[in-house]
Amino acid sequence: MAPRIGAGRTNSVLNFRPHNELNDKDINLIEESEVLLRLRNENDIKLALDYFKSISNSSSFNHTPLTYGVMIEKLGHKGEMDAVQYLLQQMKLEGISCSEDLFISVIKSYSQIGAAEQALKTFYRIREFGCVPTVRIYNHILDALLSENRFHMINPIYGNMKKDGLEPNVYTYNILLKALCKNNSLSGARRLLEEMSNKGCEPDSVSYTTIVSFLCRCGKVEEARDLVVKFIPSVPVYNALISGYCREGNINEAFELLDEMSERRITPNVITYTLILNCLSDSGNIELSLAILAKMIVQGCNPNTHTFTSLIKGLSLKGRLVEALDVLNKMFDAGILPNEVTYNTLIHGLCLAENMNDALSILNKMEVNGCLPNITTYSTLIDGFAKTGDLVGASEIWNKMVSLGCRPNVVAYTCMIDALCRNSMFNQAYNLIETMVTNKCPPNTVTFNVFIKSLCAKGRVDWAMELLFYEMEKHGCTPDVTTYNELLDGLFKANNDRRAFELFSDMEQKGIKFNLVTYNTIIHGLCSCGKLDDLMKLLGKMIIEGIKPDAFTFNMLIHAYSKHGMVEFATQLLEKMSKDGNFEEDRVSGWRVTPDAFIE
Repeated sequence: MAPRIGAGRTNSVLNFRPHNELNDKDINLIEESEVLLRLRNENDIKLALDYFKSISNSSSFNHTPLTYGVMIEKLGHKGEMDAVQYLLQQMKLEGISCSEDLFISVIKSYSQIGAAEQALKTFYRIREFGCVPTVRIYNHILDALLSENRFHMINPIYGNMKKDGLEPNVYTYNILLKALCKNNSLSGARRLLEEMSNKGCEPDSVSYTTIVSFLCRCGKVEEARDLVVKFIPSVPVYNALISGYCREGNINEAFELLDEMSERRITPNVITYTLILNCLSDSGNIELSLAILAKMIVQGCNPNTHTFTSLIKGLSLKGRLVEALDVLNKMFDAGILPNEVTYNTLIHGLCLAENMNDALSILNKMEVNGCLPNITTYSTLIDGFAKTGDLVGASEIWNKMVSLGCRPNVVAYTCMIDALCRNSMFNQAYNLIETMVTNKCPPNTVTFNVFIKSLCAKGRVDWAMELLFYEMEKHGCTPDVTTYNELLDGLFKANNDRRAFELFSDMEQKGIKFNLVTYNTIIHGLCSCGKLDDLMKLLGKMIIEGIKPDAFTFNMLIHAYSKHGMVEFATQLLEKMSKDGNFEEDRVSGWRVTPDAFIE
């Protein structure tokens, strides 16, 4: 690897002759404008630096604040901060003052490489270089700290700014607002808005967009709506509000805001329409999504990659894959290039439909068009092949992923473990879990749930129980309700009712919240054992916890009472449900029960 420019050996990077070693007759033989032109036009940082050094070491030119500034900016843009620091020190030795713009350039360079702390250290030395801190410089150092979420450093810097007698401007307040919002301090953000008002610094569109977005993310959409009434909102503010309502699934309010924008003659942009279209796609309202797409085109607002991706997602989720593929082709026709999210969305839909050939075709198209597949792409394909039982297909994608240098994450490993388990290759699946640990990508609860489910399905319940009580704890994974549900089902199917009820008690003791699957599994076990008294107790507990029995629950109850000669009781229950209006027709089983049927 080529050595970094200026890394540690300052005397080998630049070797200047001080002013007092130059003869007067040699000074300014080269015009400053010529030096600036050559430095600015030289794209090769090494050649630019060589030229900078050569004229400095000759007697033909004395570097000026401008030439130093251009060279420092070029080095900073390349992240050569050691060399930047050396040049700053050289300016100090030569008595050349640093300008405000130069220090801002250095701060921005540090920020670009994620070194806000180094930027702060340089900021604290600003007066050594003959530069006095200004509001602009303070704003840039605050912004650098914000970009790395150094919240604990921001307030002291703001305090220093006030001590220096500098009044914050709207840009300062906007940085502080973003910091407070990112730090989830709603009360602090409110106080800052009041301070702005008291100081006569009117919040701008950025201020309002920041606070409105934050309120919406906190679920306080109505409060954000009330705030918007107090000022004339901009498009970004409306977008933040629409995003908040869409996040809550309140599409009607989003449409009302769209109408309000029209009334106020505020033109929605592509983000506005895409937010609404995406919400509609998520809810499966494809026809209205297409109507929104048509409306934005009529309004002269061109859809972008995100717009089409949202539409492809909606079509894919509804199984309308031919139309989704057609949208992809229309993107190409319109000169809009899909990104990895677009391709991954379509591949996901095709995998859900078990259409693996078309999914592979999309992968090929993705690669041909220069869009590199990522870990999500490969995980989705492996999962698709796993669910179709195609271990060869899953293995080929896995091998391709690894050969291309894409490091598998816990999702990819879990999908591959699923593929192995579905083909009863449990030893290989276990070995892959050990590989995860070796590669510092430890398994999670979902990984073990996948393993346990397959073991139970194949009658290997003892091994599944070993995973629960030993392996999961060993790897720091906490069993969840899905873990227990799979094991309960496996134990009942293996006719190990005693162990199943012990596991059920273990769930209760550990405070694991039951879901419908848990109750139905236990009800099925109780029905099989003929424990009708316990059955009714469990059913009461189920209703009290607000979990509605489904058709499967009801069918088990009728079957259990009928099997044990209690047909009259089953009939009475049926009549009571029908009479009380708590018994409704179900398209699958014919009937379904509602909660009130079990409450006297």
